Amino acid sequence: MKTKLMTLAAITLLTAGTAFGQKAQKLFNGKNLDGWKIHGTEKWYVEKGELICESGPDKAYGYLATDKTFKDFELTVDFKQEADGNSGIFFHSSLEGTKIAGWQAEVAPPGHNSGGIYESYGRGWLIKPAAEKDKALKMGEWNTMKIVVKGDQVTTWLNGVEMITLNDAKIGAKGGQIALQIHDGGGIKVRWKNIKVKELKS
Repeated sequence: MKTKLMTLAAITLLTAGTAFGQKAQKLFNGKNLDGWKIHGTEKWYVEKGELICESGPDKAYGYLATDKTFKDFELTVDFKQEADGNSGIFFHSSLEGTKIAGWQAEVAPPGHNSGGIYESYGRGWLIKPAAEKDKALKMGEWNTMKIVVKGDQVTTWLNGVEMITLNDAKIGAKGGQIALQIHDGGGIKVRWKNIKVKELKS
């Protein structure tokens, strides 16, 4: 009887884990850009297991977007900024060429609100982290950004420091693609790895 109860408990836990979307999936396979689409003329390539974005001769905005769409999720991304390092992680987004609609968790040099949320082609900055939290960013080193979107609520963490929590009905009303950004202006290079998403039960 004890063995049967233990087996039933294990099955229940496994089922619950699947129902609540507790298994993370890799969005970047470390080999190529399968599962992603390039938008724009800027450079996106894989080198030694890392995904690299780099400004091209046009010095314009560029995006790398997932083929899949997501609504409620936990996303973790490691990034290392080289040169300017002005970039971002979009969610609940859609693209027409390089025109993107959606929300961006900022990835930027020190003093420029990394972890804040910006709405492109909409309301602009929705929330910026408190100034003292900027010290969580390690420019030129590997950083980990975590973004959790559940219903109307978005929370971001940078290297374990909670940067912002935002409740916004407009965000909760839709889903969309996840996309990485190259800012315009040229001179930007960012390395990315360990891009994983865990879908959450609505």
